[in-house]
Amino acid sequence: MEQSNAIKTGLDEDDALFGASVETGSPALVEVYGELGFNWVWLDLEHKNPSAFDSNYLEHMLRAAECSDTELIVRVPDNNPAQIRKVLDAGVRNIVVPRIQTSDELETAVEAAYYSYDGRPGERGLSFGRASGYGSYLSMDGDTSYHLDEDENVLMGVLIENETAVNNIDDILDVPELDFVFPGPGDLGVSMDHTLDYGHPEVQDALSRVEDACLERGVPLLGLLGSNFPTLDDAERAVEDGYQLLGLGNEFSAVRDVFGDRLRTLTKTRVDI
Repeated sequence: MEQSNAIKTGLDEDDALFGASVETGSPALVEVYGELGFNWVWLDLEHKNPSAFDSNYLEHMLRAAECSDTELIVRVPDNNPAQIRKVLDAGVRNIVVPRIQTSDELETAVEAAYYSYDGRPGERGLSFGRASGYGSYLSMDGDTSYHLDEDENVLMGVLIENETAVNNIDDILDVPELDFVFPGPGDLGVSMDHTLDYGHPEVQDALSRVEDACLERGVPLLGLLGSNFPTLDDAERAVEDGYQLLGLGNEFSAVRDVFGDRLRTLTKTRVDI
């Protein structure tokens, strides 16, 4: 596999990059999204899909992404370094770490993603897995750029989804090699006792604090239509305001909206006849 990351390139060029989510663990759907022209595919391994330790599953999803010229962004369940390494060794380049509350918690995860981290040895560790071409990119005499290329192409993001993390946002943004932030309204609302009330003023104020801090520091933002942004108009304004990574939905919502509307239309027509 190539050691490159189109998302990193796009973010460096200040592009807006659009994605869609896979809820059913289907490589075929990853291919469909890629063929449609999506820049990235969101894969949630915290709440659904197989385990983050399942390399075989991840490899199938990655091959589907590669053959359709798109990238995976993988949400891991937590900041476990062994889990971070496992996902990266399968060939994933883009990871989002949820449930972070402090900079120390985030740094534990990010350091595990790098061979060299903040001027010192990182915690990545060499592997003869897929990311290294099953060992073919590794040189026993040290004449290799493998580890340098890996470090150059990894992107680490964080979900800010609880009140403690919001209060610690400046320290969290100080963590070296933090590449993007996803302000998560769902679990943030839960942590503030406003479950499913995404529009509650306290939740919106907390999200705005995170967004403002990221924009001020030049840290890219990720958001999802339907949670961060209720409508396409809201999403369009978010891109204008500085969001660079925007998810446009998933197969569950698409089936409900498209097939549900067709069924309602045809059922009503038959009843009227």
